[in-house]
Amino acid sequence: MSRIWEEFLTPQDAAVLKASGFGSAAGFGKKPALLIIDVSYGYTGEKPEPILESIKKWRGSCGADAWVAVAVIKKLAEAFRGKRLPVIYTTEYSRPDKWDIGSWAWKNPRSTEKPDPNLDPNQIIAELAPHPQDLVVLKPKPSGFFASSLLSYLVLLGCDSVVITGTATSGCVRATVIDAFSNNFRVSVVEDGCFDRIQASHALSLCDIHAKYGDVVPSGEILSYVATLKGDLFPNLPAARR
Repeated sequence: MSRIWEEFLTPQDAAVLKASGFGSAAGFGKKPALLIIDVSYGYTGEKPEPILESIKKWRGSCGADAWVAVAVIKKLAEAFRGKRLPVIYTTEYSRPDKWDIGSWAWKNPRSTEKPDPNLDPNQIIAELAPHPQDLVVLKPKPSGFFASSLLSYLVLLGCDSVVITGTATSGCVRATVIDAFSNNFRVSVVEDGCFDRIQASHALSLCDIHAKYGDVVPSGEILSYVATLKGDLFPNLPAARR
């Protein structure tokens, strides 16, 4: 199977990966949670459109690629809910005056923009709106684990693994992957369920993740895996309202 990052590797890079033992399959866990990282209007815009158009209004937008991944993420979320497996969202938060964004402001002069007075850029998009049994984690920095309740939720649920989707592959997704790995969760990243602004950053971040921290796999493989799981693995999952 060809991989998205192969075109960006030099012959030496490819040889090093092959010879060093990196990239072996870690395999799935037994009790997974789906993590949907930061799929909010600030990263998708309000609709699919070319990225250079979308970023005129939404400076963090990933353009049309975001919406291709959204369709994949929606299928995954439905499959997880169908087996009563945890679906956990992350999104960023800040004070209205942006005082607490701290280091976010150091590298981007557009960080304090409010592109739409009626739409919060940190709001999860309507197409992926959380269901009553889903969990939403607010985070101040790239990793879903930093200064958030994510780890405590995974421990409470008894998860041994995470399936990670969302954005940006090179930023918040990668940071969350590394922290999940560091906390000894098995990590799977959905190759067609992640997106970024820069194609090279996206591809090479997936390469690095697959080499060292988790398995980068297509959504079809995740769906097949979920289909094999029982529907009673998480008796303490929040109940959906009837």
